[in-house]
Amino acid sequence: MEGRDLSLADRLVGEIDKLIKVLTVPARASRALPASAAVEPLSPADQAASARLMRVNHAGEVAAQALYQGQALTARDPAVKAAMNQAAAEETDHLAWCAERLTELHSRPSVLNPLWYLGSYAIGAVAGALGDRASLGFIAETERQVEAHLRNHLQRLSPKDLRSRAILEQMTHDEMLHGAKAASMGGQALPLPVTAAMRATSRLMTQGSYWI
Repeated sequence: MEGRDLSLADRLVGEIDKLIKVLTVPARASRALPASAAVEPLSPADQAASARLMRVNHAGEVAAQALYQGQALTARDPAVKAAMNQAAAEETDHLAWCAERLTELHSRPSVLNPLWYLGSYAIGAVAGALGDRASLGFIAETERQVEAHLRNHLQRLSPKDLRSRAILEQMTHDEMLHGAKAASMGGQALPLPVTAAMRATSRLMTQGSYWI
């Protein structure tokens, strides 16, 4: 379908296909799983705690896929649309890494992931419809909040869980770059009530994914 305008039906089928793939097809990373050379066994309690944290991070990456895809759908500037699609591709690495680590920890993704995907997709589409500067500002603020969230998780991980730590450190680095790029492309600062609502939504997703 490259090289021609897509009908609404074509685009709808394409977006549904993306949803199904994110939720059901194992993500493939373009980069190797970050890992420390030293790997120490975890106690059952530490393993369970790491699994819950990585389940939250996996859910966050599912939401990130949806958010970027929703924004790309309604972006006006082709350069902004391309940046959104590129960021979604880079976030696929994070999704794959978190999924692999969950398997290593003998755990599973959150059963609430379909809800997070649909909600984030809708939010992304609305943000994109508000204009490219607002959409880029939304990405910059999202990445700032994600960076703070990841740093909190790094503090909560067992010192022995070097494998999860390496993944979260690389994710933190990537999120900082995504946020900086969005800001450099003209993202505008969001009103305080919007950033507060974003934090509240993030807390809801974090608490739900941590346990379910």
